[in-house]
Amino acid sequence: MPHLARIRIHPVKSLDGIDVPSATLLPSGALAHDREFALWDAQGRIVNGKRDARIHLLRSAYDWTAERLSLRVQGTDRQVTFHIHHDRVALEAWLSEYFGFRVVVQQDTSTGFPDDPHAHGPTVVSAETLVEVASWFPDLDLDQTHLRFRANLHLAGAAPFWEDCLVANEGYAVRFQIGDVLLDGLHLCPRCAVPSRDPLTGRESPWFQRIFAERRRAALPAWAPAARFDHFYYLVVGTQAPASEAGKVLRVGDSVTVLDMAKIVGGHHASD
Repeated sequence: MPHLARIRIHPVKSLDGIDVPSATLLPSGALAHDREFALWDAQGRIVNGKRDARIHLLRSAYDWTAERLSLRVQGTDRQVTFHIHHDRVALEAWLSEYFGFRVVVQQDTSTGFPDDPHAHGPTVVSAETLVEVASWFPDLDLDQTHLRFRANLHLAGAAPFWEDCLVANEGYAVRFQIGDVLLDGLHLCPRCAVPSRDPLTGRESPWFQRIFAERRRAALPAWAPAARFDHFYYLVVGTQAPASEAGKVLRVGDSVTVLDMAKIVGGHHASD
């Protein structure tokens, strides 16, 4: 039986993540503190790897207790630390100088800043999937693969691409359970340019998307919802949690069970 082997939270969207032993679901279905902060430019656009590869060069660490964010530019030894609230002006000034344009830091404690505005739940992938994907590229190790795809929940004890069975045909959701937490698998996540870059340098890996799509198509398991693949540059499952799950806790080691499939009504599993 698959189990939850790793939980990864990204306190600041597009910056480094941290492993945690447990995570609490918010009423929105999001994981508490995941992508809680984000960087924005003066035009109201999020500053992320899709728009600016320089973000890959920022190393970060966040201390939840002290509410302090530490930043360092890759390849340098100088680290700066800011209180995320009290030093906000100084933090934004440092980021603005680094990027060469005005940057502001915003916070959202309800949903965070997910990539998918319609699926606030944690993203899911299996460790075996990442091992398989890493094997497709001679210069890619498992840790690099994990950093490129930035999923929240890593399952273990299943076949590669097992998480594909958590997605059904368009208009349907697959309900599954991790420990005592219910989640609905909604869709496979289409990937952008970010996974094709070295997560520590931002350098592009030649032909990454083409090779990935070819190998993904060849490795597509029988349980995958083939109709959802209009192309094959998909990896990781997007989820949503029913309102009943607010306040529940996901823990490393929890077992995973697939329960049922139902039509999505008003954005929710029909059984709710």
